[in-house]
Amino acid sequence: MWLGTVESAKIFFLVIVLSLPLGMVLALGRVSTFTIIKKFIAAYVWVLRGSPLMLQMLFVYFALPTVGVYFEDFTAAIIAFVFNYAAYFCEIFRSGIQAVPKGQYEAAHALGMGYWQTLRRVILPQVFRIVLPPISNETITLVKDTSLVYVLAMNDLMRTTRNLVQRDFSIVPFLVAAVFYLLATLLFTIGFERLERYYSRSSAD
Repeated sequence: MWLGTVESAKIFFLVIVLSLPLGMVLALGRVSTFTIIKKFIAAYVWVLRGSPLMLQMLFVYFALPTVGVYFEDFTAAIIAFVFNYAAYFCEIFRSGIQAVPKGQYEAAHALGMGYWQTLRRVILPQVFRIVLPPISNETITLVKDTSLVYVLAMNDLMRTTRNLVQRDFSIVPFLVAAVFYLLATLLFTIGFERLERYYSRSSAD
């Protein structure tokens, strides 16, 4: 079960590291002035958020090989998770960017800052504070969603747990797995709460 937990943790951290920056890039495209890019990203977000993550994993692993595109189970899971969560993070970042008052852009422009300089030094620091709560929720959801990779026959925590239950006819592995997931969500909840308190004090100062 520990080895299964390590496998689930690898999936989690890779997805977070890849999907967060991709979500930010997509969000910047969503709020850009390029109509074609905005519509393309809007369609992407609609498809990825509107279809089940499990269906997307099965599509990458089983459907793409029919057109000559093959991925190993771990790679297929990472691709499906990253593109799915990037769509959710895109909308979170987009709402955060749009929540920053327009006066902030005007003030930065009046100081002679360019668009990218304004984003980096004025807008994004405020966006990060705004989006912390929804990112916290998505991160905790991702911890639990890693259990879906069992459909690809990967030896993650959930598949290992199910095999042990079937072998030993005992519910103890289910209880142990529940403890692992609860501890992981507890750690992230505490971490994000501390970040939120820190940025709340910083904004008050």
